[in-house]
Amino acid sequence: MRVYLLVLLTAAAVTFLLTPIVRRLAHVTRALTPVRARDVHTVPTPRLGGVAMLAGLAAALVVGSQVPFLHAVFWDTSTAWAILGGATVVCLLGVADDIWDLDWMTKLVGQVLAAGLMAWQGVQLITFPVFGLTIGSSRLSLFATILVVVVCINAVNFVDGLDGLAAGMIAIGGGAFFFYTYLLTREAQPGNYANLATAVIAALVGVCLGFLPHNFNPAKIFMGDSGSMLLGLVVAAAAIVVTGQIDPAAVSTGQVLPAYVPILLPVAVLLLPLLDMTLAVLRRVRAGHSPFHPDRMHLHHRLLGLGHSHRRAVLIMYLWTTVFAFSAVALAVFSPLQVAVGAAIAIAVAAVVTYNQLPGLRHAAEPEGGASAAPEAAGPDDEGASAPPQAAWPDDAAAPAEVAAPAEVPAAPAEVPADRPVAAGDGEPARREVAAGPDIAVGPPALSSPTAPSRAAGRHTAPAIAAPHPAKDQPR
Repeated sequence: MRVYLLVLLTAAAVTFLLTPIVRRLAHVTRALTPVRARDVHTVPTPRLGGVAMLAGLAAALVVGSQVPFLHAVFWDTSTAWAILGGATVVCLLGVADDIWDLDWMTKLVGQVLAAGLMAWQGVQLITFPVFGLTIGSSRLSLFATILVVVVCINAVNFVDGLDGLAAGMIAIGGGAFFFYTYLLTREAQPGNYANLATAVIAALVGVCLGFLPHNFNPAKIFMGDSGSMLLGLVVAAAAIVVTGQIDPAAVSTGQVLPAYVPILLPVAVLLLPLLDMTLAVLRRVRAGHSPFHPDRMHLHHRLLGLGHSHRRAVLIMYLWTTVFAFSAVALAVFSPLQVAVGAAIAIAVAAVVTYNQLPGLRHAAEPEGGASAAPEAAGPDDEGASAPPQAAWPDDAAAPAEVAAPAEVPAAPAEVPADRPVAAGDGEPARREVAAGPDIAVGPPALSSPTAPSRAAGRHTAPAIAAPHPAKDQPR
């Protein structure tokens, strides 16, 4: 355990220390995320955080390879370096996208190349512990590996929409994955439980923990596609390495659920990203758009729309990730009935946290006039949501016409001579406009203070203009 902790801390320290440097580099290269309609940030924010994350991952794997306990898993095969090579390729692809904003087809081709390179070097999906299924064809194995890796890459990329969301979810899911692989290898090989997947996941968790202090709301830097695609590829690679160690012929009837854990756990870790990606693809294809067409209908955007704050929405997503990931790990330790009962209780608690007190949240988030105080909860088509004049006349359509009626305003020159100087304090701006002559409209200026008493004598005061009754028409 101490060796894995060393790997984790190395990744966290390197990532944490390099992120400020990468942030300055992003400003120099103009790798900034602009404020777009679908985004929730309000100022351009640097990205390229994946560069620091890749450096942390590489440093952790190099340190781990020098420890005698892990020497064999790093040097007896090229699997570890294949994972690092694939991570480097996909991170460079993300850097190019962060700087030049590549089109979706170019990114998809790059993802396939990165996954193919990793699979070509030995990280391949060979067995499924399901119904004794073994992939006998090397070409089919290569295709299945590329498909799984590309799906995981895009699932993490799709969910990276709020400050700290992707890094926190992968850290939580990776923690569950780490405990499972550690317990699995300790039980299977008590004398030598060194495992590459455990080391890689420890490094991945460390990378996320080192990046989170810079990325949590309010974020100083975004991981960008260079970071989100990196996380997705490494999670997929670790899952493939673990799954390939299961012998389907050794699975007995009483071990079915525990044997499924290598398949269930990656799905549980990425359940919310996978669900979000599936819904997004179906929604966009149904609307006639590309599956990669951006919008503001992701799960985290829906939480904002329910009235949750930015941080609360992220924490709720953390909670659901914890429930799903550790429920899958529990299958390897407890009976299915115990896991089902515990998972049901945890899901109920998470549901209460997600949906309870929403009316109170909305009331607290709404200022006077009914507009939402949370700017991130407004959709891209809600430009009119912040227009206060619309709220000033809720059910009196004739009120503006009544103000504009010239017959209600007495002729100014008959009451105030045009040549009389206006003394200081002789009135507000509306009175000065009345004194200027008959060609100056007096209605709208007087509306700015319909109930304020005029300090000037005479019968031409502002109350002659009809105004909405404050008890009926003013926003509360």
